[in-house]
Amino acid sequence: MTPITEVEGRRLALSNLEKVLYPETGFTKGEVLHYYATVAEVLLPHLRDRAVSFLRYPDGPDGQVFFTKNVPPGTPEWVTTAEVPRSEGPARMVLVQDLASLMWAANLVTEFHTPQWVVGAPGEADRLVFDLDPGAPATVVECCEVALWLRDRLAADGIEAFAKTSGAKGLHLLAAVRGASSEEVSAYAKGVAVEAERVMPRLVVHRMTRSLRAGKVFVDWSQNAARKTTATVYTLRARGEPFVSAPVGWGEVAGCGDGEGMAFRAGEVVDRVREFGDLMSPLLDRGRAGRLP
Repeated sequence: MTPITEVEGRRLALSNLEKVLYPETGFTKGEVLHYYATVAEVLLPHLRDRAVSFLRYPDGPDGQVFFTKNVPPGTPEWVTTAEVPRSEGPARMVLVQDLASLMWAANLVTEFHTPQWVVGAPGEADRLVFDLDPGAPATVVECCEVALWLRDRLAADGIEAFAKTSGAKGLHLLAAVRGASSEEVSAYAKGVAVEAERVMPRLVVHRMTRSLRAGKVFVDWSQNAARKTTATVYTLRARGEPFVSAPVGWGEVAGCGDGEGMAFRAGEVVDRVREFGDLMSPLLDRGRAGRLP
């Protein structure tokens, strides 16, 4: 029988809690739900008011993995939804605004992906993002070197960047911005990526072409497009182990060494949140948002 639990006055049916979702470590669905409940206080502010795309993996990362953008069938009526602009026409999507909605969504077994804008102002980007993806034999070590250059380059324009692991191979850089459209932020980000390649031609590539990426870091600026999303900070990833897209301090980036310390599993992230709080919280302070030059 599916257990029923109550979260903030909402009744939820949480299913298959003993199901192993990460076979390499035996991490279960129940542990996934426990992780999200534990980090909800720091995760929810980064999800709030953003249309969520779900990358679902209900049978684990080795099973079927698929995106769900529209409101899933069976979504409770108390889960907030909003109509958002999409290239193929307006669509209704889920907003994860509270703990009950987070636990309902986590029960679907999903990564959380969000755009760089909020539903109240879809025409204005409030985030800038770079996805640093290493092409073998490059690793997160090279990503750290590129991230430090990008941090300083953005700072020269009055934009304060913060870093997180992708939860896979690379790093994400995010910054709060204001007063610009997604198109304007994309153009700016592309210009910075092109400049990075010019300054570090042996280390950086700004184009997605696979044949160009061996041994280099692809500085993906394209996720600033209004139609694109990025893995949300604190989301679990559909990987062999329960790795998380986790915030890191710039001291950690500068001292990443061989990169072994730049991958964090769910339990480690819980410990880091207890010790450091939310290292990404400055993104939520609109007073610190920068303007594009």
